[in-house]
Amino acid sequence: MRYLLIFIFVFQSHAQISDFDTIDFTKADRMALKYKNEKLNNLPELAYKLTSGLATDVERFRAIFTWVSNNIANDYRMFSKNMQKRQRFKNDSVKLKSWNTKFRKATLKKLKKTNKTICTGYAYLVKELADLANIECEMVHGFAKTSTTNIDKLDAPNHSWNAVKLNGKWYLCDPTWASGIPNPETFHFQFQYNEGFFLANPELFAIDHFPAEKKWLLLNDAHATSFQAFIDSPIIYGQAYANINLHVEPKKMYNVIKKNDSVSFKFELKKPIDVKAVRLLIDSGSHSNKVYPKSASIKNNYLTIDYAFKYKGFYDVHFFIGEDLISTYTFKVKG
Repeated sequence: MRYLLIFIFVFQSHAQISDFDTIDFTKADRMALKYKNEKLNNLPELAYKLTSGLATDVERFRAIFTWVSNNIANDYRMFSKNMQKRQRFKNDSVKLKSWNTKFRKATLKKLKKTNKTICTGYAYLVKELADLANIECEMVHGFAKTSTTNIDKLDAPNHSWNAVKLNGKWYLCDPTWASGIPNPETFHFQFQYNEGFFLANPELFAIDHFPAEKKWLLLNDAHATSFQAFIDSPIIYGQAYANINLHVEPKKMYNVIKKNDSVSFKFELKKPIDVKAVRLLIDSGSHSNKVYPKSASIKNNYLTIDYAFKYKGFYDVHFFIGEDLISTYTFKVKG
């Protein structure tokens, strides 16, 4: 019975960065910084430089992930062109296959020449460097959504990320989203490393990532989700990964409630915060109000906020911790 209980505990625990709380990543991050701006013309040499002298696979993979996320720029112009072509050819399998083959070659050529790429290039490079370091790593293709994603047209995979096997367990990471922020209008890219996408909690990851192969959700049956639940889920932002370990409530982006009924916002925090830093930005369409909820409380690392709308209407609600935008919801408030 004792061994059965241990097995159940291991099976139910999600593989995430907290598994490595005893590991100091300072040396790995220093290795990634040491070889900043290294070229991609010799990947075996780069993999060796990044990983030699590091004691564990997780440190070696951390150096690879950190280097890629800090040295490869996101080419949003290329991404936009690819999405347009794939949408155009989605009903013509021959032309779509031809385009995918042509685009894949162009993507890898540009990556090696300019250190610029799109998500598939990031995931490819992480996998190649991990393979060279004898770390088992896979590219994961699937669906992802941001505040600018048109979910009505989300009918084909639009993103790629990685799964990596460390100490016998699979973990998820997204080097593209960890790298920084592309501007869809100007196509300008700003490096802004976010280590929250390194070995992220699969439950949080599933809110804005849904793999084409469901096995890469890395969730057991008790926490399994569906594609519809992914579509319906709230918008979470990059800073969510830096501040929270889990998004609990509200479960959906679009909500309907009655006025004066209380709605709960609940999150598991990654690190201690001052509850006074928590606020809601409530936009009615005609004006916005900053609200510092009096009901905000923290217990066992779980932050809970209760809020009631006094008036009927449609509201966009943005949740902040300090200056960091965490999530967005909409509410239809009825009488």
